Amino acid sequence: MKSVLLTGLFIGTFGSGAFAAELPKMQNGVLVDPAGRTLYTFDKDTGGKSSCNGGCAATWPPLPAASDASASGEFSVALRDDGSRQWTFQGRPLYLYAADQKPGDTRGDNFGGVWHPVRAATATPLGAGSPATRTYRDSY
Repeated sequence: MKSVLLTGLFIGTFGSGAFAAELPKMQNGVLVDPAGRTLYTFDKDTGGKSSCNGGCAATWPPLPAASDASASGEFSVALRDDGSRQWTFQGRPLYLYAADQKPGDTRGDNFGGVWHPVRAATATPLGAGSPATRTYRDSY
């Protein structure tokens, strides 16, 4: 009986909340998920496709999109290698950082020199030039 209740609790908790039902938003100058957790981009992602899989995705969970999620404004949905769907912003896949303990944490800021929170002051559409024109990354 306990295992049935725990299984039901697990499915109810993670089954219904596993996908971002609302689009991310700017909060205190940083793009956050609906729960207020900081969203990051990864410099090694190219062409709107995630390069963070396996162990990387355990540390940097992708922001999941529901199967019926669709593009809206600067937000789109990308297909991951495992078949799941992930939100993107301005063509860049979005991630959480497992070590961020509470809403507003930015512990992953510049982690390894390749992870960056999306900041409001620099969240502008990508230019038509080279990747060096990426102006949305950081304002530090």
